[in-house]
Amino acid sequence: MKNKLLVSACLMGFTVRYNGSEKANLTTRLARWQREGRVVIHCPELAAGLSTPRRPAEIVSADGADVMGHRARIIENDGRDVTAHYQLAAWLALQTAMEQYCGAALLTDGSPTCGSQFIYDGSFSGIRKAGMGVAAALLREHGIAVFSERQIPALIAWMEKTEEEYDPVSTRIR
Repeated sequence: MKNKLLVSACLMGFTVRYNGSEKANLTTRLARWQREGRVVIHCPELAAGLSTPRRPAEIVSADGADVMGHRARIIENDGRDVTAHYQLAAWLALQTAMEQYCGAALLTDGSPTCGSQFIYDGSFSGIRKAGMGVAAALLREHGIAVFSERQIPALIAWMEKTEEEYDPVSTRIR
């Protein structure tokens, strides 16, 4: 059985980041998976109705799991609380991944939504900290493997391993 992969739209070249840019990282393997119909391109922020461009937003002194648990907030650099928009973005990412049977997600690091290895500390001073954004945390909580754009080799290995474990003759997991 071939895995499907939820991929941040900005990694596929769409200009949907907060500043209207993209972070295209179309590797040979990603391009092949896209041709095979295994890539589900999604931008959680746009799905939740946020515009491009939009003000920079950061999680304040916490991480995505804290935001999803209503213990922390996401604010824009002008102080506006946009927590509800980003929580909706996370739920829409999970809904899309589940509806499309995605076993993994390749998300943009640093984002308050998609960061999986690091996010920013909420001071808007460029200080990174280990942590996950809201969608990455929610996806992982629901059993979807989450990778950043710097983890493509690990993603490829995960995809190959999970596909090897599936026995198409008996349709059972080994």
